[in-house]
Amino acid sequence: MLTVHGSCWLCKMPLALPAWGICSRCTGAVTLRICLCPQCGLPSADSNVPCGRCLQKPPPWQRLVAINDYQPPLSTLIHHFKFSGQPELAPALARLLLLAVRQNAMRPIPQQLISVPLWQRRHWRRGYNQSELLCQALAKWLPCEFNSRALTRTRPTATQHQLSARLRKQNLKNAFQLELPVQGRHMVVVDDVVTTGSTVAEISRLLLRNGAASVQVWCLCRTL
Repeated sequence: MLTVHGSCWLCKMPLALPAWGICSRCTGAVTLRICLCPQCGLPSADSNVPCGRCLQKPPPWQRLVAINDYQPPLSTLIHHFKFSGQPELAPALARLLLLAVRQNAMRPIPQQLISVPLWQRRHWRRGYNQSELLCQALAKWLPCEFNSRALTRTRPTATQHQLSARLRKQNLKNAFQLELPVQGRHMVVVDDVVTTGSTVAEISRLLLRNGAASVQVWCLCRTL
C-alpha cells in the first residue's frame, strides 16, 4: 500500500479532509507548470489559443485538459492505480483532474462523460476499468451524465504502448461502438494517459460522426 487511512497518498502526512486523498502541498507538486496548447495539450507559447500544429492539422477533439506530464510522483500513483490493484486511488486522482479542469475554462459546458472501455478479458483480469472509476467520481461533482455502457469495444486490441503511432491508429480502427445517442450533446472523453492520442481521437471521431456537438478530452497525464 502507498498510504494508510486518513493520510496523503504521497507524503503520508495526516489529512484534515481524508476524502481528498492528497494534501494541498502534494497537489501543488503534481500540478502542471508549463504552457500547453488548449487543444492538443502539447507545449505551446500560448495556453489560450491553439498552437501552430492545431491550426494546420487539428485533432478531432476541441479541448484537452491534463493534470501533468507522465512523470513522478503522478506517474507512480497512476501505475499503482492501474497495475497494482488499487482502485481506491480513483477519487484522489479524479479530484486532481477536476482541479485541472476548473483552472481551464469549461467551454462549452460538458453534458456527458464517456469512459474509455476495456476489452472484456482485460477488464476481468484487472477487476475494474480505471477510466470508468474516474468518471464515476467526476459525475458526483459535476452536472454531467455518465453511463458506463455508453461506449463498448467491438473487438480485442493490442496494448497501445507496444505500438508505433501509425500502428496505434490501425489497431483502434472501428474498435468502438456507441450504445447511446449523443446527438447535439457536449461530450467529454475521460482517459488516464494520453500519449499519441490515437485512442481518444478514434472515440472523438465516432462521437462527432454520430452528431455530438463538441468533444473534450480530460486525462490524468498528457505525455509531452
